Amino acid sequence: EKNISLANPTKVELTCKLDENSNLKNPQVTWKSESETISHTSKSQNSWSIQLTISTSSQLGSYSCILKGEEEISATFHLQVPKIEGKEKPIITYEGDIAVMVCKTEYAAMAWTWYKSNGTKLVHIDVSPQTDKFQIKRQSASVNRLEILKLTKEDDGVYWCESAFALGSSKGRFELKVLSIMAPLKPFLAVVAEVVILVTTIFLYELYSKKKEKGGEREFDQIEQL
Repeated sequence: EKNISLANPTKVELTCKLDENSNLKNPQVTWKSESETISHTSKSQNSWSIQLTISTSSQLGSYSCILKGEEEISATFHLQVPKIEGKEKPIITYEGDIAVMVCKTEYAAMAWTWYKSNGTKLVHIDVSPQTDKFQIKRQSASVNRLEILKLTKEDDGVYWCESAFALGSSKGRFELKVLSIMAPLKPFLAVVAEVVILVTTIFLYELYSKKKEKGGEREFDQIEQL
């Protein structure tokens, strides 16, 4: 299988070539687009090609060549708009900080749009002079950057960037987790609490032991006097 990224209308030639040492001799070759059969446009020894003119997004998808003989083998080409290089792991930061999300593609995008998930809906992030919450910076035609300033717990959630191409658009997903400034101190406070409990327990035990020891001495003196 092979992925082929296409941003603009273009002509594409797809070729399947059988290895010279293959045991598959004189195979019957069929090209398919999804479930539709296509005739190959050129043929040479152990090689079969189709030429496509991709002008709309409906022509994107999977194209396969299927070789049948004593056995059946196939190869698939996936024609798609350029994917966005997003971030798989969550972005973890703290209240009051700045969160930065960067989207990249291998081709120049015509336009970029940012969204935040609100349940099942995507809410468009609008940057206006009246607010200093968001900043969107187009570093180049293939790189776009969102900055979220003065983070609060309400900024926690899932964000999407969308890049638009002549043949369609693609989205990249980011997950933002905003933690309280007390979050890093919690493990330390837990350790301090354990130490305090341990020290208090030892102190009470020693105090109890001393009282018991003094009580034993008095009892011994009384017996001696008797």
